[in-house]
Amino acid sequence: MAQATPTVLVADDQPDVIAALRLLLRTAGFDSQGAGSVEDVRTHLAARDFDAVLMDLNYARDTTSGAEGLELISDLHARLPHLPLIAMTGWANVETAVEAMRRGARGYVPKPWNNEALVQVLRAEIDHARAAQETTDGASREWREAQAIHRALLPSVLPDVPGVRLAWRWEPASGFGGDYYDAFPLGGDRLALCIADVCGKGLPAALLVSSLQATVRAFVDEQTPPHVAVARINRALCRQGAHGRFVTLFLAVLDLREGAMHFCNAGHNPPILVRPNGTVSRLDAGGAVVGVFDSAAYDGGRTAIGPGDRLLLFTDGLVEAGSLSAREYGDDHLVDTVVAHRTLDAGALLDRVFGDVHQWAGRRLDDDATALAIAFSARPSPNSTVPGADTDRQPTRPQSPKSIASTSADVA
Repeated sequence: MAQATPTVLVADDQPDVIAALRLLLRTAGFDSQGAGSVEDVRTHLAARDFDAVLMDLNYARDTTSGAEGLELISDLHARLPHLPLIAMTGWANVETAVEAMRRGARGYVPKPWNNEALVQVLRAEIDHARAAQETTDGASREWREAQAIHRALLPSVLPDVPGVRLAWRWEPASGFGGDYYDAFPLGGDRLALCIADVCGKGLPAALLVSSLQATVRAFVDEQTPPHVAVARINRALCRQGAHGRFVTLFLAVLDLREGAMHFCNAGHNPPILVRPNGTVSRLDAGGAVVGVFDSAAYDGGRTAIGPGDRLLLFTDGLVEAGSLSAREYGDDHLVDTVVAHRTLDAGALLDRVFGDVHQWAGRRLDDDATALAIAFSARPSPNSTVPGADTDRQPTRPQSPKSIASTSADVA
């Protein structure tokens, strides 16, 4: 049986933009209505059902920050979680688009928009939402299979590298999602470390994780600096067509012989590197999220490593835990916890981190939470940190921990 014509609510404070988008959608086979304000959006959604909302983030009250649109996304996602919300924002404001996805937007379209890409994003999200509404026993079985596939993509055993201890923890909020981590040897006392977060939820995000894993493994090797590999990963994801989804990514190559770590941070939460004396470095050198601009350039960072150092790679599910109840755990809180327990090995450190997060936010987290901890015990050659690669700061007052189980790889 043929499905009904998809209906889209187009929200923008500029009437000419609404007119242009409605003309495009009519040509592409969509039905649409326009809304010129936040109040209009609420009125239209109260009056009838829509298959998607294509919405600008700036309205009359605030024309630059996107604050009104972000607040609207949070509210609509809480009340209508199955309604696809597609954000529109300027090319130069990727950070706002990232925040929109974190608040519940299913995708985003940059302004000025590409007609074909916009239609593709809408069709994909509407098709996915309709399929979710028509879940059958067969679909439930496929969902469980997808969960198993996603779990299989994440390494359950970490590689053996002399001089370090590694541990991982993955706590999905909904069976599977967009978090990804990896660790694999490169030879010559080198180890590649990676953590990423695909913006978005559910099956589409999990499928992009599969593509990301293959792409990372294809471009990361012994000869390629991390910032060059990230640039290649970005171009590959752009050309594969993520259709409105993007990825925050941190990639590092640990070189024990050199006593240093080379890294590139593509819009990800800066990992926490704690020295034995408690000083903290945040590894943020890099560039924009991947999967958006195929010509994006990335910087590389380098930092020395030494005995007693502790490194935590993590996704935003840890620092945003408790946000739905207005008690976000927070980045500073996480730093405090890592500093307070910097003498523990990698597995015990994750026990403390996740235990403290759950003590703060409750048993179930709001979003996927993933972390990779590395404890350095080798004595690498003395090298100083390259200027500008990271910034050391003194620790803040630690918080009280609560221990839970962890999985770790012990290395000689």
